[in-house]
Amino acid sequence: MCGVLGLICATESEAAAARNAVASALRCQRHRGPDEQDTWADAEIVYGFNRLGFIDLEHSHQPLHWGPDEAPGRYTINFNGEIYNFQEIRAELTAKFGAKFKTEGDAESIVAAYHYLGADAVKKLRGMFAFMIWDAQERIVFGARDPFGIKPLFYAAGPGGVAFSSEKKSLLELTGVLGIREQLDQKAFQHYLVLQYVPEPETLHQNIRRVESGTSFRLEPGGQIEFTRYFHPVFAPKPVNGEAEAEALYERIADVMRDSVAKHMISDPDVTVGAFLSGGIDSTATATLAKQHNPNLIAFTAGFEREGYSEVDVAAETAAAIGVRHVVRTVSADEMMETLPLIIWYLDDPVADAALIPLWFIAREARKHVKAVLSGEGADELFGGYTIYHEPLSLAPFEKVPGGVRKLMGKVSTKIPEGTRGKDLLRRGALTLEERYYGNARNFQDHQLRAVLKNVQPGVGFMDVTAPWYELSRDWDPVARMQHVDLFTWLRGDILVKADKVTMANSIELRVPFLDPEVFKIAASVPLDQKLTEGTTKYALRRALAKIIPPHVLNRPKLGFPVPIRVWLRNEMYDWARGIIADSQTDALIDKNAVVALLEEHKQGEFDRSRQLWAVLCFMLWHGIFVENRIKPEIPEPVYPVKV
Repeated sequence: MCGVLGLICATESEAAAARNAVASALRCQRHRGPDEQDTWADAEIVYGFNRLGFIDLEHSHQPLHWGPDEAPGRYTINFNGEIYNFQEIRAELTAKFGAKFKTEGDAESIVAAYHYLGADAVKKLRGMFAFMIWDAQERIVFGARDPFGIKPLFYAAGPGGVAFSSEKKSLLELTGVLGIREQLDQKAFQHYLVLQYVPEPETLHQNIRRVESGTSFRLEPGGQIEFTRYFHPVFAPKPVNGEAEAEALYERIADVMRDSVAKHMISDPDVTVGAFLSGGIDSTATATLAKQHNPNLIAFTAGFEREGYSEVDVAAETAAAIGVRHVVRTVSADEMMETLPLIIWYLDDPVADAALIPLWFIAREARKHVKAVLSGEGADELFGGYTIYHEPLSLAPFEKVPGGVRKLMGKVSTKIPEGTRGKDLLRRGALTLEERYYGNARNFQDHQLRAVLKNVQPGVGFMDVTAPWYELSRDWDPVARMQHVDLFTWLRGDILVKADKVTMANSIELRVPFLDPEVFKIAASVPLDQKLTEGTTKYALRRALAKIIPPHVLNRPKLGFPVPIRVWLRNEMYDWARGIIADSQTDALIDKNAVVALLEEHKQGEFDRSRQLWAVLCFMLWHGIFVENRIKPEIPEPVYPVKV
């Protein structure tokens, strides 16, 4: 694991002059790799890296140089991630091509696979990754990002060259070298308010984008980036007829999860891997299976001292049942208010998902004990775990209504007072799936957005983000289409951003066994009736895990890391929120009076405006840090020991 930074210039002289700038920009991502930090340059390219070591700590330093016997230093890789099947890849390349390796690490397997297999090498990689390979012979950079987008990779292009980085902050440090301006992306901002995250490939800065998940790229110095999508996830359900076939499916799911967790436990013997533990089946499954490989596993849970917003008791019962040590971190409203600006600095762009706050605190606690943790992200998207996936079933009667009548129903819904039971059902029933579903998050509706955002751009909406993915799933069942959309929106825009940013901020690596290509192959075959029943979600996964996890967890709804923002914004956090709104210099963008009105409406308790308020408050803090330079969080130095 490391933070990567690469600058590709048009000329050698530009690269030589930029080396100090790259070294300086590395400080913005030192939390990603406190074990090592350095720069390297060759001709038109400059690499910088921060390393957090897990495998072959002694020899797998980066950037790593590799080549065949006839050209031993041809390739140089800058790599962030873990390849869990690297040993199999090494064995295959050795047997087929006589490949030779000098380290015991996983980075060499990527470079060698690229040398012998070309761009198709990325399809063999089982893991999480973002990398750049410099081919000194062909004078090109080849890179890629993992299929699901677990590891980030930003890029910026200008007259001074093209730069790639694990952190957008580092690219902001290189705007002078690149010759680009720091400008707010109004379209991305509008998308953020609606979705509660900035969708790929956008960022809140116009001239900085993200390499999309499941995409590779190539670039010649002085040229344009060429992107290629290599991962095309397809949900292709296979009917399950009879109990025997159903049991066979459950066994395949259990087997692939055992294998994936085993792969994700890989590390040097002196590097300890732990697990995050909530009260749901996803994290319980990863922790239970991980315990089979590490008898001394430590599980970590965050909670709040407020009834209904903590899974600590259930998690403690689970930890006892599976026989692991359990560490709990309780978070207060005061801690959240104090720490939020720092967390937003680490995020690069705001993510208005309050669940990242307890994740921050439990990651900080976990880093005192371990260097990596397993977690259950991705299970809901792959196996059909969100309650909203029931919606096509509940709205099925509307599909039989003629289109003209459905439109009339939609108009009628606008006349019904807000808060009236059935209003939203009527409104959503009048819409097609493509018109109503934009991912698991729901934030500002159109009329609310117009009240808060001063310059609403006409023609900009969530369908800009979702339409390409709906087009690819035109003939699928509606739940599979929703899962597909969530893979490319909610999962990679919210879930995985907060998972990576918040854990790496604390120099701890998060591993997600559900987001594995082999697990996806099985999950994609699960039919609709094995995902959802009237009483539950993730039905097939629950059946598969019935013999693995404690019974008290099996059919319990998952809370994850619930946060009492709704309650706190009416009480402990009310004055704090008023202060953020008053101090913010976002008057040209946001109607602050409308935001205050939302806060007052929320305080009165008739309506829950917490999600909309949280999105605006997080943006105001982000703006204060990255635009106004008024808020300056104190960035702690990574002080943890190299080996834990």
